[in-house]
Amino acid sequence: MTSTATRPNAGPHVDHPVPAVDPADAPDVDVVVVGAGLSGLVAARDLQQRGFTVRVLEAADRVGGRVASATVGGAHVDLGGTFVGPEQERILALADEVGVRRYPTHEAGDNLLMWRGDLRRYRGLVPPVGPAAVLDLARIRAAFERLRRTVPVGRPWDAPNAAALDAQTLGSWLHARRAGPASHDLMAVVCKTSWGCEPSEVSLLHVLHYVAQAGGLDALLDTRDGAVEQHFVEGSHEVAARVADQLGAGVVRLGAPVLRVDWSSTGVAVHTDRGTTRARRVVVATPPALRRRIRFVPALPAPHRQMSQRWAPGVLSKAYAVYERPFWRDAGLSGMTISDAGPVFITFDTSPADAARGVVLCFIGGDHARAWDGLDPAERRVRVLSALADHFGPQALEPVGYTDQRWGEEEWLGGGPTAAPGPGAVAELHARLTEPVGPVHWAGTETARRWAGHMDGAVSAGERAAREVAADLASPAPAPTPSKETRR
Repeated sequence: MTSTATRPNAGPHVDHPVPAVDPADAPDVDVVVVGAGLSGLVAARDLQQRGFTVRVLEAADRVGGRVASATVGGAHVDLGGTFVGPEQERILALADEVGVRRYPTHEAGDNLLMWRGDLRRYRGLVPPVGPAAVLDLARIRAAFERLRRTVPVGRPWDAPNAAALDAQTLGSWLHARRAGPASHDLMAVVCKTSWGCEPSEVSLLHVLHYVAQAGGLDALLDTRDGAVEQHFVEGSHEVAARVADQLGAGVVRLGAPVLRVDWSSTGVAVHTDRGTTRARRVVVATPPALRRRIRFVPALPAPHRQMSQRWAPGVLSKAYAVYERPFWRDAGLSGMTISDAGPVFITFDTSPADAARGVVLCFIGGDHARAWDGLDPAERRVRVLSALADHFGPQALEPVGYTDQRWGEEEWLGGGPTAAPGPGAVAELHARLTEPVGPVHWAGTETARRWAGHMDGAVSAGERAAREVAADLASPAPAPTPSKETRR
């Protein structure tokens, strides 16, 4: 698959005129799914397997959503979701079912730390930031782990002092705990990687719950036995493409952004500029912030509208440098680096299993991404390769291929890798992520109970939405609401 073309940031919603259609008219299909990312595709497939007719409407010109792939310098690269871990059972089962293989992320050798201008080699999980700083980091991590264990998985609003936790950011909590500079900066690396934002921008309650539903910081961050243990031979996008193929010809309609959804107790009318589809139910499988791009008639309840405004995505970009071979391994290096300098703050060796090419995956997130994303392509390339040369030497300046992906510039996504709600947006609104509104149901990785923000969360959310819709359609239909004329 080739890289998708970047587009300018989406502007405010424009209400395109669409013909009035009664949602109660005879349906064209049982269910419309809005969004052909992993979550929407899985929801559509599961519903189809249960005997329902479906139609998937996708605004972009490809399926996959936040998974996308490219071939660069003779190597496959994943521009979006990349890694999977042993506890991520739903994405692993789906990949196995559709025949997409996986292989271990390379980790043999020394890691590198660029810290305060000094390059250091190390083994293990704890970077060598100095004895006092290591002790401080252990103290901060222990306090964080104690606190995250108080947050119920799937119900963060039920945590003790949920409102108080939600009123803080991760950054303000670190300040209150008197975290040292090294501890703060290393937690910022976690923040940029996980949510594409700075510690001062994201709700502490959200961070605690996100880590809790992944099983802890180690499960979230580790290579071996953690969430970056493996990646796919054919690429994560191939999973989405094969699921889309299973749906059959004509089910997925690309380049069809949904403009408006008219809904009633009996069904929906889903409008695009290419026509209208009537259905008994609709599953909206987009990031929460993109819900505001659709006009719902009647309007959604206020909390659901606030969700789309306050659960904005972070900004995380990726770059790949491809070399004739993974030359850093000759020096006993793993290819994994951490840096406090930017724009690249963490890297991984994602070379193919046979090492026929050397591939370095670079992450640029938060403030670094906001600055780097606005540069022209040549300057972006220079800055990434210069950062790699600081770690791996001058050979890093001469790749056989290079590409980057700025998710914040994608019109129909607007950022990534997942939502980064600010303070005050979680305790009150989290429950609305999955709460149906009449015939309107929700999917997308943010709505998952486990591994939200990951591919596994996208798959499980699609499965959950399909179960809910199937149960809803199997229940007795509600009595129709009397019209104004009847009430007279």
